[in-house]
Amino acid sequence: MHVYSRRMNPTALAIDSCIIVVYFVGITLIGIYEGRRERSLLDYALGGRRIPWWAVMASIIAAEVSAATFIGAPAEGYSQKGLAYVQLVLGLIIGRVLVGHIFLRPYYVYRVYTVYDFLAIRFGPLSKNYISALFLFMRVLASGVRLYVPSLVMVLAWRLFWHREAVQFEVQDSWVPYAWAIGALTFITCIYTTLGGIKAVIWTDLIQATLMFSSALVAIGTLFYHIGGIGPLLEHVPTMKTTAGYFRTGFENLPEGFLPWVVFKKILEDPYTLFAAVIATTFTNMAAFGTDQDMVQRMLTAEDYKRSRRSLISAALMDVPIATAFTFIGVLLIAFYAQHPELKPEKINDIFGQYILSVMPPVVRGFVLAGVFATAMRSLSPAQNALATTATNDWYLAYFGKGKGDAHQVAAARIFTALFAVLMVLIAVAFAYANVKNPRLTIIPIALGVAGYILGPMLGVFLLGMLTKRRGSDAGNVIAVTCGLLAIFLFSGLAMEAVNWLAGAPVLSWPAWLPRVAFTWYVMVGGLVTFVVGALFPTPAHVVESAERR
Repeated sequence: MHVYSRRMNPTALAIDSCIIVVYFVGITLIGIYEGRRERSLLDYALGGRRIPWWAVMASIIAAEVSAATFIGAPAEGYSQKGLAYVQLVLGLIIGRVLVGHIFLRPYYVYRVYTVYDFLAIRFGPLSKNYISALFLFMRVLASGVRLYVPSLVMVLAWRLFWHREAVQFEVQDSWVPYAWAIGALTFITCIYTTLGGIKAVIWTDLIQATLMFSSALVAIGTLFYHIGGIGPLLEHVPTMKTTAGYFRTGFENLPEGFLPWVVFKKILEDPYTLFAAVIATTFTNMAAFGTDQDMVQRMLTAEDYKRSRRSLISAALMDVPIATAFTFIGVLLIAFYAQHPELKPEKINDIFGQYILSVMPPVVRGFVLAGVFATAMRSLSPAQNALATTATNDWYLAYFGKGKGDAHQVAAARIFTALFAVLMVLIAVAFAYANVKNPRLTIIPIALGVAGYILGPMLGVFLLGMLTKRRGSDAGNVIAVTCGLLAIFLFSGLAMEAVNWLAGAPVLSWPAWLPRVAFTWYVMVGGLVTFVVGALFPTPAHVVESAERR
């Protein structure tokens, strides 16, 4: 059995620190260099539509694997005692194929800068503005939540290097250090994103994606070494000997003589079932990669829709080994902490960070820590760029900057990039404060749930525009989206929780017969409600004719 010293070697810590500093400086300089000579909004936002498909693929992979995944996926593998989380990738692949064959071609035909331009062409300005505003709200909020995650490890790493000794996760009871870490990460990322635009985002994504996946493989290797191989793993995680360790159908532990409604209710309430993997995740990925400017923008940098489709589907296939690797880390950590219970942190979200900081050997630790920070910067930089592009194209140029030259447009986009960076910091700090007060918050459901409330209604409107020619209207879409938002608000239980919070007591309780929808199903519920309500309204004839002329 390995024995781990609580004292840290100053030389080793200095080496780890140098690796991290070199990473931060290097990635910033590369981003600035690759993004030079941005002369127009087309260059700044879409890279002149000249980015190779394989670079776009790497950027897609980089953007979707946020720090919430780097830290949260191992926590899911640990809590689920297996790889059931990975089965959600099934719907991911199906959703990407549908996006590649339904959404991308119209975006290229209409030469849109943001995907919300399509809604203006198909329905009118009201639909575009409503969905664009929802995106801005959703993306800055969700990105702020995701930005908080790497600050957990960054704060611990700083205290480890500064105090030269192991740090206990459970004593982190102040939000102020997290605020400093969040500010530092955002400032560094904002420099190259503001100056370099989407080209800086994509080329740094390529480097960071490579570092991220390499870090996961290194972590798996060190964990196998520390636990002693496959034998101890199967001993401490017996579920890995059965199908329960790899997937869940949703039919487990059903009572005898159950009714069909009981099955339906259980499926909707369980976030990790085969039904969620195939159905719910398909809707989620259609929404994320078809309607979210943060994800779609990098696809619009390819030369044509066929190359864009190739990058999207290739990235989906690569997600299988990536999701498996990060979830498997959590499974390995079950065996490790069973052997070394004295090292186990109090909070489940800290299990991987504790292992990195307290157990990993020097140099390897610095390399993996750089991978953690890479995930944060990867998910942060494209979000900043997408938010700036949307605010500039859909709002500023449409209402305040008409007729302005290319230089003015690029300057406006850079200003918006900085403004949204500040907003993300404020949200991340607020979430850090909330997490300190409520340590039992789980990262992945919250990070994905924020987007899930809004992506569903957004998807419903886009599907209405893509799959029909004469259904949906400008005013009708506003009503439909509002109905979709209310449906998720009710069936997720958020409305009940809000009432109880305002009342200061549990005045409402959830009906036992009604399914309380799990976060993986939010998008499907909101999307279907929005589509059905929106289809009740016909598209005016002059709008149909105008869209056909384009």
